[in-house]
Amino acid sequence: MTEPAADLAAGSLVVVHCGTPREKVWGLMLRLDTVGVVVRGLDLESVEDWLRQERSGAERLIAPATFFLPMHRVQRIDLDESTPAAASFAERFAAGCGRDAREALLAGGGGAR
Repeated sequence: MTEPAADLAAGSLVVVHCGTPREKVWGLMLRLDTVGVVVRGLDLESVEDWLRQERSGAERLIAPATFFLPMHRVQRIDLDESTPAAASFAERFAAGCGRDAREALLAGGGGAR
């Protein structure tokens, strides 16, 4: 069995918990180092709306962005994993949209925030 920390690498789907100001970001981790973390994703409060938008094929009003979060703001990074009580965001996206969440997050490019 691999160490859980080994799974926190570029290409992992994660939820980043930040402080000052408090926010949570879900998405594809592009880089993690001592300076900070780069994530291509969305504020956690927007994920459900993005899933509905992508499922319906509606006009894209919500789109992933590329975030740099400095390490002094990062409180915790969780892998986007399913539990017995709830499916991961990635599994819910795949079930509802029939596509891989990583591909959808990377589609369309976007700038850094």
